[in-house]
Amino acid sequence: MASETQAGQEHGPAALPLPPMKWDAWGDPALAKPLSEDVKGLLAAALGVSADAADTPLAAGEVELRPSALPAADLAALAALVGPGHVSAADADRLPRAGGKSTPDLLRRRSRGPQDAPDAVVLPGSEDEIAAVLALCTERRIAVVPFGGGTSVVGGVDPLRGGLTAVVSLDLRRLDALHALDEVSGEAVLGAGLTGPRAEELLAERGWELGHYPQSFRYATIGGFAATRSSGQDSAGYGRFDEMVRGLRVVTPAGVLDLGRAPASAAGPDLRELFLGSEGVFGVITRVRLRVHPLPAEKVHEAWSFPDFATGAAALRAVEQQGTGPTVIRLSDEAETAVNLAMTDRIGGDQVTGGCLAVTVFEGTKEQTAARHERTHAVLRAAGGTPLGAEPARAWEHGRFSAPYLRDALLDCGALCETLETAAGWAGLDRLKAAVTAALQEHLAGALVLCHVSHVYPTGASLYFTVLAARQGDPLTQWDAAKRAAGDAIMANGGTISHHHAVGADHRPWMGQEIGDLGVRILQAVKDTLDPAGILNPGKLIP
Repeated sequence: MASETQAGQEHGPAALPLPPMKWDAWGDPALAKPLSEDVKGLLAAALGVSADAADTPLAAGEVELRPSALPAADLAALAALVGPGHVSAADADRLPRAGGKSTPDLLRRRSRGPQDAPDAVVLPGSEDEIAAVLALCTERRIAVVPFGGGTSVVGGVDPLRGGLTAVVSLDLRRLDALHALDEVSGEAVLGAGLTGPRAEELLAERGWELGHYPQSFRYATIGGFAATRSSGQDSAGYGRFDEMVRGLRVVTPAGVLDLGRAPASAAGPDLRELFLGSEGVFGVITRVRLRVHPLPAEKVHEAWSFPDFATGAAALRAVEQQGTGPTVIRLSDEAETAVNLAMTDRIGGDQVTGGCLAVTVFEGTKEQTAARHERTHAVLRAAGGTPLGAEPARAWEHGRFSAPYLRDALLDCGALCETLETAAGWAGLDRLKAAVTAALQEHLAGALVLCHVSHVYPTGASLYFTVLAARQGDPLTQWDAAKRAAGDAIMANGGTISHHHAVGADHRPWMGQEIGDLGVRILQAVKDTLDPAGILNPGKLIP
C-alpha cells in the first residue's frame, strides 16, 4: 500500500471515463469472435498448437499494480488545475492506461506479477489547463505521457518515469471538438482527442470526409495520428496522415506553437515536421488543421490474383508510377493468401484459389471512379493479373479493422502472434522481404511469416509482416529475440525501422542507425529547447 504521503486510492472504483478498448485486449469485447474450426485446424497443422488449451485470463481486480508514487499534495495540485472530477489515482483508472496494445503489452497484462502503470490519470479540458499541468509537472519533476486511444504497438504510451519522481497519463479525450470547417479551402480544424469514427461522423454531417482509415481507426485519435505519422489503408488515394496536415497547435513546457500559415511556404524549414512523428516528446498536440474532401459519391471494388509476389509487386509499382488513381491498393504474398484461403469468410469464398491476392478500391465522382478503375484494370491485367471481381475486395473492406481480435484469440490459445512493418525502394523490396522473413524464422522455430504490401509510392512500398509461432518458454523473451533480429535485418537491407507504427520505446534502439549520431543530437537539441526538464514521454523516440 502507498504511504500517507502518496496518492492512495489503489483499490478505488474508476472515477474517470475509461478508454474505449478493453484493458487486456484489443477493442470492444462484443466484436471479438471465437476461433473458427478452419483456424483451429490451421493452428494444429502448422504450429502444433491446440486451441482447446486456452489461457485463463485475469480479471481486472486480480491484477497487481505497483502503488502510485505520486504524493497526495501533487494529486491535489493537479486536481486544482483541471478539477477534482478529472484526476484519479485509482487502479481502475490507471490500469487501462498502463500501456498500448502490442503483443508484449498484452502478455504483460496477463502476468500475475506487479505491473507498471501511470501514478495518476489527468484529463485536461483546454490548452490553458495543459499548459498549467506541464508547468506543475516541470516544477515537481513528474513525467507526462500524452494518451489518445491507447493503440500504440511500439511502447509509445508506456508509463516510463525516466528518472523523475512519478508519471501521469495525460488523457486528451476532452479535446474532442470540430472547431472549424472551411468548405472553400477544404480544411477542417479537429481536436486532438477526437477518435477516427467521431471525426468522420462530425465531418459527414456537413458532407465531408477525412478518409484516414488505419487498422486502429475505431479507437485511435486525431492527435495520435499526427504524433505517429500514421498511414491509413486509403493512402494511395488520400495520402498519409502527415500529408493531410496543414497546421498544428502544440502546447510545450516552453510555450504554445501555432504552425502552418499557408498551403505552402518558403519561410525556412517547416516546423510542423518537428511535431509530426514526435510522439509527445516535444509537446502536446491539441488541434490539427487537415485537408478534407467531399464525401465520395461512388465506390468501386475489384480484387486480383497474381501468380507470385514478384509479379504482383511489379504490377503495383506500375500502377503507382503511372498514377492511375486507386484509393486503396494492396497485395498479400503467397503465405498470407494461403492463410486467408484457410479462413474463407475473410476473403470471399471460392473466388481466390491461390497465388497472391491484391485488392483495389476506387472512390470519387461516378466519372472519376470509372476512369480510374478502367486505367488501373488495364495496367494490372497487362502486368499479369487475373481479375476476381468485387466480392473478395468487399470482404477485405468489411473485415479490415478486425485482425487484432484474431491476434488476441490466438494468444489465448498459446500461439504467439505479432506484427511489424517497414518500407524501402522498389529495387530492394524483394531483398528486404527475404531478409526479414529469414530473421524471424531463424528465431521462431516453425513460424509462419505472412507479408503484404500495405502502402505504395512512386519510388517504393511498405511491407507489413504478421508472424505466427508456437510459444516456447517465456514468450516475451522469445519475441524480443525475434524482434531484434528483424530490426537488424531491416537496417542491414535498406529499410526504415518504422513506416507507420512509429518509434516509441520498442524501435528506439535503432534510431541511431536510422538518422545517424548528428540526427540524434538535433532531436535532443529540440527536446532541450522545448522540454528542458525532460518531463514529456521519457524513454521514447530519442536514443
